[in-house]
Amino acid sequence: MTSVTADDYAWIRSSPLFRHALEVGYTLTLVRDVAPEEVLRVMEAEPQGLCTGVDPLIERQYELLDATDYWDAPSIAGAFTVPGESGDWTVVLHFDGCGMQPRFLEALSSKGGRAVVHSSNGGKPIHLFHWYEDGRLRTTFEWPAAREGSTPDALNPVMREVGFDLSDDEGDTGVPVDTKAAVLALAERLTGVRVTEELLRDAEYQLGQVPEEPAEEWTGIVIDITDAHGERFYKEVTREEIEASVARARAKASEPTVILGPASPAP
Repeated sequence: MTSVTADDYAWIRSSPLFRHALEVGYTLTLVRDVAPEEVLRVMEAEPQGLCTGVDPLIERQYELLDATDYWDAPSIAGAFTVPGESGDWTVVLHFDGCGMQPRFLEALSSKGGRAVVHSSNGGKPIHLFHWYEDGRLRTTFEWPAAREGSTPDALNPVMREVGFDLSDDEGDTGVPVDTKAAVLALAERLTGVRVTEELLRDAEYQLGQVPEEPAEEWTGIVIDITDAHGERFYKEVTREEIEASVARARAKASEPTVILGPASPAP
């Protein structure tokens, strides 16, 4: 295991590529001993050929967004292989902020495998980290002091070594750390793969178009609002009620408009 720390990833704050990734949202996944074409197949991606360098990958994503005209669209993922700890690793990069679906990660890490993922959804960001081993989510967190998974504390010693402050739950104290840089360092500790600007910028990517995830079926909504005076309004509205209300509004909107003149009888 490498001795990398957050300091080794200070470059991300002066990187145009990583700045773009944080602005639009990104997911970076590392999978051990699974070839790029197999990773893309598990992701249900339609093959889109090869490209050299990250710029064409970004351009293809923008072309896809322009064609669909909305952000909840399919995404273009790029994958390539690099050597790492205990074998070759496939690096998967995509710029959509939606992240890798859990079922993909479970499949890709099954039978003694490992998958490590970090992401940001862009905008007002949510930053996530996931470590899968043998088909199980071992450790995941948004905030390092609030970890979940089947073994949420298994990485605590390594997290401290790379620079994380776990003071919220274990009484530690320390200097402020760039948590995103620490996440990249943690990923390297688990994979042996050093991610650099040059690695992502110059790689030859196998491309795949990942389909949009189908929306979950919904049965209703809950309105729960408490005002500044502590007065609470709570109401559950069923899907049938909403659809009926929408139908009435559409019917009313389609009624002919009647303009009454001065001689028209009063309604």
